[in-house]
Amino acid sequence: VQLQASGGGLVQAGGSLRLSCVASGRTFSRYAVGWFRQAIGKEREFIAAISWSGLRVYYEDSVKGRFTISSDNNKNTVYLQMSSLKPEDTAVYYCAIDRENSGTPGSLVKFEADYWGQGTQVTVSS
Repeated sequence: VQLQASGGGLVQAGGSLRLSCVASGRTFSRYAVGWFRQAIGKEREFIAAISWSGLRVYYEDSVKGRFTISSDNNKNTVYLQMSSLKPEDTAVYYCAIDRENSGTPGSLVKFEADYWGQGTQVTVSS
């Protein structure tokens, strides 16, 4: 499985960006796609996930209400719409697949990445 993340860039505080994650290669019957981010000097942080059906989503408190995860299975693409961006959102953002995630709320919160994309830089200026 290959994941290609894109859409990062430089934006002012309060602005918006939409990240995309395109998957190719092997498919799975049930899986979840998640977004992580890693700021300089900090550990990688899990921030959102969506089930294979697109019907269930999960957000960490740090992004809840500001970020929206969605999917277009026809395009094998998962999006992360980021709004009301803050300087503390500055990080490299990664998408990942958990190939055995059933997509229930209890499973999404326990997302374990099996495949990673290459990351896309998001910089929010104050």
